Amino acid sequence: MSATRRQVLGGLLTGTGAVGAGIALTGAVTELLTGPAARLAGGRTGHGPLVPDPGGLLDLPAGFRYRVLSRQGEPMLSGQGPVPGHHDGMAALPGACPGRLWLVRNHENKPDDTPVPVPAVRGLVYDPGAAGGCTVLELARDRTPPGAPPAERVLSERVGLAGTAVNCAGGPTPWGSWLTCEENEDRAGTNGYERDHGFVFEVDPGPGRRTVPEPLTALGRFQHEAVAVDPRTGAVYETEDAFDPPFGLFYRFLPRRPLGGFGSLRAGGELQALRVRGVPDLSAVREPGTVLEHVEWVPVPDPPARRTPVRLQDFGRAGITRGQKLEGCYWAGSSVYFVSSYARALEGSAADHSGQVWRYDPARRRLTLVAVFGPDTGTGLPGESPDNICLAPGGGLLVCEDGGGAQYVHGLTRHGRVYPVARNAQNTGTPERPEYGEFAGVTFAPDGRTMYVNCYEPGTTFAVTGPWRH
Repeated sequence: MSATRRQVLGGLLTGTGAVGAGIALTGAVTELLTGPAARLAGGRTGHGPLVPDPGGLLDLPAGFRYRVLSRQGEPMLSGQGPVPGHHDGMAALPGACPGRLWLVRNHENKPDDTPVPVPAVRGLVYDPGAAGGCTVLELARDRTPPGAPPAERVLSERVGLAGTAVNCAGGPTPWGSWLTCEENEDRAGTNGYERDHGFVFEVDPGPGRRTVPEPLTALGRFQHEAVAVDPRTGAVYETEDAFDPPFGLFYRFLPRRPLGGFGSLRAGGELQALRVRGVPDLSAVREPGTVLEHVEWVPVPDPPARRTPVRLQDFGRAGITRGQKLEGCYWAGSSVYFVSSYARALEGSAADHSGQVWRYDPARRRLTLVAVFGPDTGTGLPGESPDNICLAPGGGLLVCEDGGGAQYVHGLTRHGRVYPVARNAQNTGTPERPEYGEFAGVTFAPDGRTMYVNCYEPGTTFAVTGPWRH
């Protein structure tokens, strides 16, 4: 599908103008999204149409295949209990030896919606009243003939962290751990919780099991969604998934011990929030390619939000810049990318859209609107409400859809074209009124040969192999 159906990535308008202070339009965002096999990507637009799955689980292009690694309710290999539900954010991290990797997976269990809680394993529980957390799978990738896809075997599956709330997304660190985020800011005594929530926790997937079930309070207490770490400076970028006004902020955390390894974030640092003068709401920016210059970072007055939620705190006369439902966040190349899943004027946003992708370049202090999804850009691929995102092996984006109707993982090439990668075939409704769970946690093995992705409900983790570089 061409970029005329969705204004994405390449072929953007050039010119000058102002949507707010410090805004100008630029040409094509040529620096966007280069992956380890970008030199092979060329102008290709995907892998062909999706083929219905006879097993009724996952529709993929011809030549691709999946394996179910883990399903909600099945017994974990550790014997700690059943696999928890609500599979969400995930990362594939290098294992302890060649041919192994860790798959760390969040479980977004909520007080009023917990199909299968994360088992309360001694020494890993933060709050006995909370049912969320994350689990860790160790995978062996057996040798296969040249050109054949890797054969994945699950060696172990265990609890990585328990007793946390609404673990939505998060992000990997350069030193090989996982930062899991609570999309919840309930206080102790609310919804059965015994401790405050709204924090980031660090999970060690390895055999040393150094995980401490205590929050990294300096990273703030708010409705966290995702994080991304700058591997050059150690700065941690964070999104806030706020549904109602005042909407969420985009944060930067400057650690006292940057790139200090596991546990170093406990040394604290400074939490800041993004400000673009004259742009109080990111939804007001409509044209892909728009550049916001001279980004500022404002210290957060009270990161643990002892009395006032962070987004309600006083950021000075110049105010602060907000966005509705800031979700996916990842680092690529020299920039951090983040998503606003949607904005609705009826709910308090400045304008409507069905998804934005932003790029922040720290060296230039420059924020660029990379992609806009609807409503006035059409209703075709990709659908509404982009959520988790990651780099595709051949360059470009993979986007998990979290909207209504059929749910897809879509690819967006560096040249502004959109293609389907997977469709959830698990109907949790009825034949007359079908319903499909969202995709989440899309990530690739370090060698780019296997895509791992979750179906949120019923909780299912897939390994997908195929001709990713062809």
